[in-house]
Amino acid sequence: MPASPTVYLAGPDVFRPDAEACYARMERLCAALGLTGLRPSDGGPPAGAGGAALAQRIYEGNVALIRRCDAVVANLQPHRGLVEPDSGTVFEVGVAVALGKPVAGYLPRPELSYAERVRHHFPTRTDAGGTEWDDTHGLWIEGFGEPMNLMLSRSTRLFGSFEQAIGHLATVLGRAAAPLAAG
Repeated sequence: MPASPTVYLAGPDVFRPDAEACYARMERLCAALGLTGLRPSDGGPPAGAGGAALAQRIYEGNVALIRRCDAVVANLQPHRGLVEPDSGTVFEVGVAVALGKPVAGYLPRPELSYAERVRHHFPTRTDAGGTEWDDTHGLWIEGFGEPMNLMLSRSTRLFGSFEQAIGHLATVLGRAAAPLAAG
């Protein structure tokens, strides 16, 4: 029997206090669809090095996992902020897209536009020319009606839950995508 397709589990979940349980749950849901979930690397066995050496090992380990995997599922919910996803996760999505891997992301309420997300958290205004501005940061708001910055929403299928995103990838990878219960 051929090996199960592998899916890299991108996201800031490594920072959660319940990271072990979170990844175990995602791996179980992957297995239920005939997929193997790959957790981000922690850099491998300690070699007595920390700081920059450890950071380099983590970076190299995760890029190697992305190269090896068949697809990436990415937690793109806001992280340490109100609107934007974790920058490390965004980098991992970019690597996967550049390598031609299918990517599915999940975030709360993907039906909302990026502009709606910004409006929800920051004061905005529309100038005489019709450009909408985020007054807190002094920046114009990308107004393409996409749920995230266009570089993510144009490259990545977006869903409202991990279950939906992994189900999509199971279909893309040729596995039967039976509906998974959210939980």
